[in-house]
Amino acid sequence: MKVGLGGISMGEACERNLALRKDADRIIQESLKAVLPDQAVLRALKDFSPGAGRILLVSAGKAAWQMAKAAVEALGRVDAGVVITKYGHVMGEIPGISCLEAGHPIPDSGSFAATRAALELVSGLSEEDNVLFLLSGGGSSLLESPLIPGEELMDVTGQLLACGADITEINTIRKRLSAVKGGRFALACAPARVFSIVLSDIIGDPLDMIASGPACPDSSTCAQALAVAEKYALSLSPAAWKLLEKETPKTLNNVETKITGSVRQLCAAAGKSCEGLGYRPVLLTDRLSCEAREAGRFLAAILQSHAGCGEDLAFIAGGETVVRLTGSGLGGRNQELALAAAPGIAGLSGAALFSLGSDGTDGPTDAAGGYVDGDTMAVLKEKGMDLYAILRNNDAYHGLKAANGLIVTGPTGTNVNDVAVALLRKNCQSICFPGVSGR
Repeated sequence: MKVGLGGISMGEACERNLALRKDADRIIQESLKAVLPDQAVLRALKDFSPGAGRILLVSAGKAAWQMAKAAVEALGRVDAGVVITKYGHVMGEIPGISCLEAGHPIPDSGSFAATRAALELVSGLSEEDNVLFLLSGGGSSLLESPLIPGEELMDVTGQLLACGADITEINTIRKRLSAVKGGRFALACAPARVFSIVLSDIIGDPLDMIASGPACPDSSTCAQALAVAEKYALSLSPAAWKLLEKETPKTLNNVETKITGSVRQLCAAAGKSCEGLGYRPVLLTDRLSCEAREAGRFLAAILQSHAGCGEDLAFIAGGETVVRLTGSGLGGRNQELALAAAPGIAGLSGAALFSLGSDGTDGPTDAAGGYVDGDTMAVLKEKGMDLYAILRNNDAYHGLKAANGLIVTGPTGTNVNDVAVALLRKNCQSICFPGVSGR
């Protein structure tokens, strides 16, 4: 039997880490179930009092199908509607509703065609008509009618995603290049009344930034947009630069909005699940906003500091990190966060960390996020893989796949940002793997 420096056999360490993975899977399942949009939509609809005209539905975002289904079932009737969601996120037919799929995180021809259908639906309405507008994260790329050539808009979006800009900076630019963002969709519905239900995926719930605020007056300014473009040295055409200097709508008189669901609820649900498994939950923040690798290293350092403290702990951080591209690999911010934590907990038996996107997708992959424990770095080394090289190439997906650390949920039907949970059992001890050190 091989025994590490802490007196723990590798077999015992493996058993403990398997138990941690089971805990993580349960926390993930229970947390996502608690933030499905059905009840959130029903709560918001209590304030919906449609006029005598038609009821038209437009739902956009990664949770669009689930939100639309809940609304149609609750109302009993909708005269017509359009759902625009990510590829693979339509889960069946909804009576009277056209369900369309489009590109995310970069808009594509599907985004443009679906948005044309939505704009046609809401054109020529009267003051008696009602537009039920259901919005969730991802809407910025899914609901799009570009004011510049579509190919250029796709390129600009790609530049913003690659440079490390945060979601507020990205949306400040996208609003000015679009005919539906920054309140312009609500203007297209006028004079009809728009009742908007918003599922928040942005830290602090800034209404005009969620999906780039299609039905909300824009608080950002031209000066801010120009500053973002200059900060990241964006390559823009003269037409795009001119649009950045054109102001967006600052007032709307035909919209009522209800924000429902947020990362706060996701963190609370994760904490409740952790508590049910015997951990003492510690909410670190519900406003995590930094580079994914830095967040992973920080959470690993917290686990190191508390190892051997004598109680079972779960440290929870909700929010949204960013990835700075330095390579050409495959992955997403949650996968990169998790893998970046692996060196810091290498050799710790009884410590693990996972991070996932609540919508079930992380970057251009089929994974929702990633899981690592004290064995992850040793497993990769045994397979001849250099964890640090994997991170430099932004290839967390393949690194986690090799270590059986991918979290795959499929589309969840919700989208309230990301959550990372660092788990620590009171009997956490060090085990030494030959040639492996995370310190």
